[in-house]
Amino acid sequence: MRDLLDTAATETATPIDGTDDQIALSAENVELPVIDLTGLHTGSQEDMAAVAKALGEAARTSGFFYIKNHGVDQGLIDAALAASREFHDQTRSYKMKYWSGFTTHHRGYVPFEENGSDFPKKINFNEAWDMSFEAPADHPDYLAGWRMTGPNIWPDLPGWKETISSYYDAIFGLGLKMLSALEFELGVESGTLIKYINNPTSQLRLLKYVENDVPASKDMVGIGAHSDFECFTILLQGGPGLQVLNADDYWMEAPPLPGTFIVNIGDIFETWSGGQYKSTQHRVVNSGRERYSMPLFFGLDYDAVVEPLPKFRTPETIERYPPIKAGEHLMRMTVNAFRYMADAYAKGKIKLDFDVPEDNPFKRKAKQIDRTGVAAE
Repeated sequence: MRDLLDTAATETATPIDGTDDQIALSAENVELPVIDLTGLHTGSQEDMAAVAKALGEAARTSGFFYIKNHGVDQGLIDAALAASREFHDQTRSYKMKYWSGFTTHHRGYVPFEENGSDFPKKINFNEAWDMSFEAPADHPDYLAGWRMTGPNIWPDLPGWKETISSYYDAIFGLGLKMLSALEFELGVESGTLIKYINNPTSQLRLLKYVENDVPASKDMVGIGAHSDFECFTILLQGGPGLQVLNADDYWMEAPPLPGTFIVNIGDIFETWSGGQYKSTQHRVVNSGRERYSMPLFFGLDYDAVVEPLPKFRTPETIERYPPIKAGEHLMRMTVNAFRYMADAYAKGKIKLDFDVPEDNPFKRKAKQIDRTGVAAE
């Protein structure tokens, strides 16, 4: 394991394009919906309504879908991917200067041995740079500690902060447009949901799946099966490996599609919609090959109270989705997701006034045996 750590930290990244198992696909080759977002940029209410309808249909069925004509400049996307490679190409000693364990709001570098509290029994073969919405150092949530909001930290790489900040702003802006469309689709007044976004816990992860020679199994994964805890996720993926739990609870591939992002609904929107929108389980298998991805988890303010919207409240949905604070749900799910946080929580350094469950109540189980030949999660 020590050799693997050293190797993963010092190897030069390989290009994400042009390898033999990363064949470019067309919209006709993928199983998930592909939604054209052009109508969100025209200023036409009719165009926006058409996009909103398509988004709602996908959110109610697969919970996962591709978006094209999203308005984010390809040059900026390429620059952000290059910046991610540049950071991950640095030595381990350099990256550890920015270890997220030095913060109380989870910013900076996350080595792969920090993923999960059961390392090395269970390994998620990825490392990351984590940043989020830039909140000031005097923000109450930052001063309270362990609320996942506050100022970002940055590596001292020339131009790196400017590139990643610009990418974050572009993807976050896209998220705001999508949120407005989904407000419309759900039939609620404009601003009903956006009012919860002032200093949100919207995190961007620059992920590198590290090359390794460990056989894939249910405990040796890229990222284990999970739902996302926020409203939705906008993901740029640089290679295959992502799998999605479909409506019949079977795993299906969700490969990269040029010119698109892939989007999945999270726990918050499932709650708001009383279960009409699906917070879909997904995972990344451990192929042993290097892979990059960049998800933006579009979240709410820490103290935003989330429950089914009035039009979706029934005795059943009220029981199924009791009110939760968005940030508390995030912390419940996060505190055991990173070893340094689990250790701090166990030692009483992280004090939470709510219970931490063993598993996410939104999680579903797959029915099949996965391609590694072991029982799927």
